[in-house]
Amino acid sequence: MRRALERPVELEALFVCPALYLGDNEAGIIDRAASTGCEIVELAEGPFRKASYRDRPEGLLGVARHFAVDLDGIRLAESPLLLVVESIEKPGNLGTMLRTAAAARVDGVIVADPTTDPFNPNVIRASLGLVFTVALAVTSSEAAIGWLGDAGVSIVATSPEASLAHHDTDLTGPTAIVVGSEQYGLSEAWFAAADERVRIPMPGAADSLNAATAAAVVLFEALRQRPRR
Repeated sequence: MRRALERPVELEALFVCPALYLGDNEAGIIDRAASTGCEIVELAEGPFRKASYRDRPEGLLGVARHFAVDLDGIRLAESPLLLVVESIEKPGNLGTMLRTAAAARVDGVIVADPTTDPFNPNVIRASLGLVFTVALAVTSSEAAIGWLGDAGVSIVATSPEASLAHHDTDLTGPTAIVVGSEQYGLSEAWFAAADERVRIPMPGAADSLNAATAAAVVLFEALRQRPRR
C-alpha cells in the first residue's frame, strides 16, 4: 500500500480492519491515503477477510484506478536495460518478475501479449507492491518489437536451445531481455526479431528453469556486466 501511494496511484477507497493490523505503520498509511481524498472504510474482520483474496490479510485493502501502461511511459536511459515477458500465464511468476526487475532497477518491463492481468491481486502480492515502482507497459509483441527497434534496443531472446550462454553475451549496451511463457517459451516473432539468442547453462538433470527464475538469472548477469547503476 505504501508503494502504491508513493507512485502515486489514485486510490478511490481504502478498506481497513484494525483487528488484523500487523505493525505500527498502518495509521500513517491511512492518514496519507486520506490526505489524497481517498475514502476510508472500516470493516469488521469477517467481511474484510472475504474481500481480501488471501488467508492472512494484513488489515489494509485499497481500490485504485489503473494507471497508464503505454510504451511511451517508459523513459530510456543512455544504455537501457529492459525486461520483456511474453504471454506469462501464472500471476505468481509475473509478480516475481516485476519484483526482480525492481531489484535490478531496470528501465522498464514490457508485458507482451498478456494472458495474465498485471493488476491481478496475486500479481501485486507476488511483486510485494513493486509493480508500482517499475515503469510498466502492456502491449502486443508486434508493437513491442517495433518500439524496441525504433529505440535502438537490442533484443536478447532466451531459449534452452540457443548455442550461446547468457554470460558469454555482451549485455552492456541497450538491451531488452525477453522471456517466454511457462509452457511454450517464446514465439517465433521474437526469435525472428532477436539480435541474440541465449541459454542458461544447466549441467544438472533439469533442462529448463521456471520462467521467473530464468528472467532473474539473465537480468542479474546483465547487471553484473554493467557499471554500477
